[in-house]
Amino acid sequence: MDDVSARTSPETDPAPPDRGKGGLRRFLRRMGASKAELEAEELQKTTGDEGATPITACSARKRHCVAGTLRTVTLRPRGGAPALEAELYDGTDVINLVWLGRRRIAGIDPGRRLRAEGLVSVQDGRKVMFNPRYELRGGS
Repeated sequence: MDDVSARTSPETDPAPPDRGKGGLRRFLRRMGASKAELEAEELQKTTGDEGATPITACSARKRHCVAGTLRTVTLRPRGGAPALEAELYDGTDVINLVWLGRRRIAGIDPGRRLRAEGLVSVQDGRKVMFNPRYELRGGS
């Protein structure tokens, strides 16, 4: 009998007693979470995968790379000149991306995934990035 138990492999052995607890806990949390919370969690994961800084961690007067989904895109004149303004959300916070002198940029549409890099400033209590370098990502 000792020979039989010595020959069992890890694939045929039953799971350790504490293995399934994390999955059940995660399942119950996801069942109780709202759709917005689940989307925010997914965005946070993809932001980390792209090597971007979470928007909440971005500080003023420093260059940062951020990634997320565009919520809104509007044309707002600034000082008499056109300015395209987009709100980027990464699951942690929002940052406004502003392209001065532009009325439209192909591919910059609500729902589009985007990665942007530039100098972060704060205006009226909101984080803003002017004329950022950007890279369009999949999704829309």
